[in-house]
Amino acid sequence: MDTETALKEAMTVDGAIGVALVDYESGMALGTLGGGQHLDLELAAAGSTEVVRSKMRTPASLDMDDVIEDILITLGEQYDLIRPLSSSKGALFLHLALDRPAAVSPWPATV
Repeated sequence: MDTETALKEAMTVDGAIGVALVDYESGMALGTLGGGQHLDLELAAAGSTEVVRSKMRTPASLDMDDVIEDILITLGEQYDLIRPLSSSKGALFLHLALDRPAAVSPWPATV
């Protein structure tokens, strides 16, 4: 699947407000779609890169024979879903930003 198709498909998720395909070795966004005044996808990609780098080291540090499937960051108004990807093009991840009220939450409203 090419980058444009992957980004368009990600934007079909309920509540999607922006998506970036990011190289986590360089921190550069290889492609973005959506975003806007309140979501700078280039800046979000750079910030998420540090999270991904740290989390990718964690299983090995804990001597775990496992892989990270997703990283979820919850904010008051937004979910950030980060998925590391296996690719022959390098170390990539998809960062999908979701509008929290419009997205379907896996958690009850009050805990």
